[in-house]
Amino acid sequence: MTTHAPQTAQSVTLPASLDEAVAALTAMPAAVPVAGGTDLMAAVNRGQLRPAGLVGLSRINEIRGWQYQDGHALLGAGLTHARMGRPDFAALIPALAAASRAAGPPQIRNAGTLGGNVVTAAPTGDSLPVLAALEADLVVVGPLGSREIPVSHLLAGRDLLAPGELVAFVRVPLLHAPQVFLKATGRTGPARATASVAVVLDPARRGVRCAVGAVAPMPLRPLEAERWIASLVDWDNDRGLAPEALTAFGEYVAAACVPDPPDGEQLPPAVQHLRRTVATLARRALGRALS
Repeated sequence: MTTHAPQTAQSVTLPASLDEAVAALTAMPAAVPVAGGTDLMAAVNRGQLRPAGLVGLSRINEIRGWQYQDGHALLGAGLTHARMGRPDFAALIPALAAASRAAGPPQIRNAGTLGGNVVTAAPTGDSLPVLAALEADLVVVGPLGSREIPVSHLLAGRDLLAPGELVAFVRVPLLHAPQVFLKATGRTGPARATASVAVVLDPARRGVRCAVGAVAPMPLRPLEAERWIASLVDWDNDRGLAPEALTAFGEYVAAACVPDPPDGEQLPPAVQHLRRTVATLARRALGRALS
């Protein structure tokens, strides 16, 4: 998604399979893959992107659904937010369904895809903190075959897509446990997040996973806060926590993700408000998950 050619798109290819898509991208490295186009076309309209060609992915049926695989859900990168927001998907991965329902107005949810959300990697991408908390992996296909990489590695730039490669599937563990996604926006109704939090319980490992989105270039995992709060949960009984523990967890998460300035100065008012917002979201998300 970083091709900045001076001319407008010269060709559009519409492959019917992943193999055809990889072949098209290999033959024309300057081409850009496009699914829903909600981010790409906005960049084109703003004059920020002038792709030499487009490889449309909307006709590839194999990436528009999901299947079960060894205790995981293999989600097609072409799944739309609208499809993931439906009740049958919500029963499978509740937090990702909630994030999909919050992704924007209907026209965005109907067109935008899971793979596009990952590859665009916008800090405000609603699915990203959920995938980070779930510790999802990406199945990438390319001229040399397929490979898997953690979603966090791609978002952090530790493992980038090579020429001719594209994200085909997202592999998510099925934890069969409560999950919650919450986000705050600057106005009522569908809007980009100013902060978002995903909390996932992992009873098998007696763990709590949390990821915070929109406050940094990629989702943040407050690992120390996760370990601390998991040690307080009564996993063998009702999993309840005192309100004071929930409040302390929220503040712990907020301090980790919106840290104090290194010079000891006071946080600006806007940043203080952001930290309070993160603390509130984390507290509420964990409380709902445990209840």
